[in-house]
Amino acid sequence: MRCVFVQFRCQPGKTYEVADAIYDREVVSELYSTSGDFDLIAKVYIPEGEDVGHFLTNSLFDIPGISRTVTTMTFRAF
Repeated sequence: MRCVFVQFRCQPGKTYEVADAIYDREVVSELYSTSGDFDLIAKVYIPEGEDVGHFLTNSLFDIPGISRTVTTMTFRAF
């Protein structure tokens, strides 16, 4: 499994709806609200052999209320 972090910027007033929709899809291992430029951050484990972009697009990025995402690939946990 490959770990990635995905930050979500939500449309005004939609953060809780987006968070509920993300959680309901049972794709993320952890989901947090955050301060700063983004509203949410999720820790996602991508199955081996899956294309990260396709997996995220098909699993999460079609949720209404998301205005922007940033995905951070990880290499090693310390």
